[in-house]
Amino acid sequence: MSNHYVYIMASKRNGTLYTGVTTDLVRRVWEHKNKAIPGFTAKYNIHMLVHYEHFEDYMMAAHREKCIKEWKRIWKLELIEKNNPDWNDLYSELTEGLDSGFRRNAE
Repeated sequence: MSNHYVYIMASKRNGTLYTGVTTDLVRRVWEHKNKAIPGFTAKYNIHMLVHYEHFEDYMMAAHREKCIKEWKRIWKLELIEKNNPDWNDLYSELTEGLDSGFRRNAE
């Protein structure tokens, strides 16, 4: 069983959005939060994980990412607000229960 994630990051509620796909969501979100990789998310301070979806098949995840990237902004906002109406940063949900050694390795 493989793990693939499509995720949406935001700079703030209703702010700049970024959609991506990864096999290691905790590591990838940490990289965005800490501006570890130069680029769009670092430039626009996109640091909040506001939506994610799990897939076992890479092709399905890649297709979903492509679809979301092509969506109108309002559709992305509706997707976020359907499952996360308060725009909470879901990163803490992902790392809850992980031992501190694991978190340090991700950092």
